[in-house]
Amino acid sequence: MPNVNPMPSQRPANPHFASGPCAKRPGWSLPALQGALTGRSHRAPLLKARLAEVIDRSKALLGMPEGWRLGIVPASDTGAMEMAMWSLLGPRGVDVLAWESFSGEWATDITGQLRLPDVRLIQAPYGALPDLGQASPDRDVVFVWNGTTSGVRVPDAKWIADDRAGLAICDATSAAFAMDLPWDKLDVVTWSWQKVLGGEAAHGMLALSPRAVERLETYQPAWPLPKIFRLTKGGKLIEGIFKGDTINTPSMLCVEDALDGLRWAEGIGGLPALIARSEANLATIAAWAEGHDQIAFLAERPETRSCTSICLRIVAPWFTGLTAEGQAAAARVLASLLEKEGVGLDIAPYRDAPPGLRIWGGATVETADIAALLPWVDWALAEVAAQFAPAA
Repeated sequence: MPNVNPMPSQRPANPHFASGPCAKRPGWSLPALQGALTGRSHRAPLLKARLAEVIDRSKALLGMPEGWRLGIVPASDTGAMEMAMWSLLGPRGVDVLAWESFSGEWATDITGQLRLPDVRLIQAPYGALPDLGQASPDRDVVFVWNGTTSGVRVPDAKWIADDRAGLAICDATSAAFAMDLPWDKLDVVTWSWQKVLGGEAAHGMLALSPRAVERLETYQPAWPLPKIFRLTKGGKLIEGIFKGDTINTPSMLCVEDALDGLRWAEGIGGLPALIARSEANLATIAAWAEGHDQIAFLAERPETRSCTSICLRIVAPWFTGLTAEGQAAAARVLASLLEKEGVGLDIAPYRDAPPGLRIWGGATVETADIAALLPWVDWALAEVAAQFAPAA
């Protein structure tokens, strides 16, 4: 009997679509790290120069304004955000915008750990944005630029006042190098190496505007700060952190890998080329999803769709008729089929997100691989429907 659901004939050349750590840049291989200065102290001048090179190349590639500081900090983007919140929050009321898992984590830390007395939580469910206009220019605001677990990004920064009194503290880990960040509207920006440029994990980046530095040098938090959070000494910014003198010991293999990614980005045309590659990946999925009777974007509004963490939901009647447990099980089978065939690795949704798929579309992912993946999603959907759809 012929197969009623034949497999597609073409496979992605690179099936890595995880949302972190993300795909390595095209053509990457281990020999790219041969120049790593391993087995030496990161305090040595030559090694500090490598760390400073990561900082300088990152600032140049992102178009960071003069006067901003950029430092390499411990514990990935999480460490950078925690460092910023614990060091800067307190003197003003705080507005926290939360619409997915990580922005929800920052809200939990601010209310449950820092226990600040004046916090307004401005929330929205997965797929939507909260009312950004509720954020007050007189208060600090903490938010993610791109919701990595929901695939929802803020479309612009018009809602952030130019003459704000508070600080705009932005987790941009899946937006930096893939989206045009308006530096004049931001005061603190964080990201990690493991996202858009495909670096290795454990290292974060913390960018501070002159306004953020002024806050650090004029405000002393009421709580003690662990060593890895301390950005000032004697009321002055520890400038060495922003020149390659890291707080803790970095991996020089990871440093070399970060430099490799930055050089690749420069070589293909810099930030405009990175943005164009990510947007092309989103456009490919959008064209496929247009009119699709089983798949839709989790983002409710097209202008808020992420071009990096592209989150999809299943809208087929056979799926929506399942119980919540049945939907979760069907989504797991869908992702496992794609992984078993080696065509889409690590594209299950985040554990707290609605069931569906999450496909990384950052700049290191080739659009041809996205295009080759999508027929396999259709194939897998048919396989899952045959297993889960109610009998006629």
